[in-house]
Amino acid sequence: MAYQSVSLDQELFIKSIYTIHYYEYQNDFHFDGERHDFWEFQCVDTGAAEVVTDNGCHTLSRGQVIFHRPNEFHTLKATGKTAPSIIVISFSCDSPCMEFFENKILTFSETERSILGRIIAEARNCFETPLDDPYLEQMIKKPEISFGSQQLLTLYLEELLIHVIRRYTIAHYSASAGIYDPCQTTSDTCRKIIHYLEQHVRETLTIQDISRNNMIGRSQLQKLFREEYQCGVIEFFSRMKIDFAKQLIRENEMNFTQISDFLSYSSIHYFSRQFKKLSGMTPTEYATSIKALSERPQRQN
Repeated sequence: MAYQSVSLDQELFIKSIYTIHYYEYQNDFHFDGERHDFWEFQCVDTGAAEVVTDNGCHTLSRGQVIFHRPNEFHTLKATGKTAPSIIVISFSCDSPCMEFFENKILTFSETERSILGRIIAEARNCFETPLDDPYLEQMIKKPEISFGSQQLLTLYLEELLIHVIRRYTIAHYSASAGIYDPCQTTSDTCRKIIHYLEQHVRETLTIQDISRNNMIGRSQLQKLFREEYQCGVIEFFSRMKIDFAKQLIRENEMNFTQISDFLSYSSIHYFSRQFKKLSGMTPTEYATSIKALSERPQRQN
């Protein structure tokens, strides 16, 4: 059989970058405002800032970011209390998923702030124009640019935006993606119940809840899962929750207490015991094992 290539969809594509700036303002700075036909976001690194848009006046503190859709009016000024440091990035992107960012004020996670730091560092490699001029309208490339620098800028920016969309829509994607494939079972009833469990993975469910909401008797429910998965439905659901917890640990956006709360465990201690029982290691052991694998030096060929 001949090999067949697979085309991969690109759901978010940055067409071009207009500005990448890192400003350290005076505490009395004021920018009168503008509107333009491309996207922009303003992120507060330190201090606080006030932004006025078509939708009103907003005060942003450290780590917060506001997005401006194309042709949205926006101003920027320091609050007068502390001198803020602001990152401003503007770019062209027509991808439909950008609708997510319209009228949004969000908070960047530590991972996202790290990606943002890589963008600023790469911009310094790529452009000879200073990054701290708030009135600069065209960035000039360096005559000699590090290999791949321009491509990394767009890749990092795409990674940042994709990461934010994923994180803020976490409650809407499958908790068990790829782990419990409903197609692996021939039972329509089982597929329906697995889908129900995925939709309620953040809750605490009893056998009565599952049987009642899926219109199946308790004994029949248990028999079905023992035949299909060699375990009861509650053990299956518990494993699903722990697999979701592993996913959250790998994403490194929440600590163990937050993950425990997110998945509705009664306490961090119960979560840790359940994790150890079903995975054979504690959450800390799992996290450090993932970290150790990711930090192994890459072999040079």
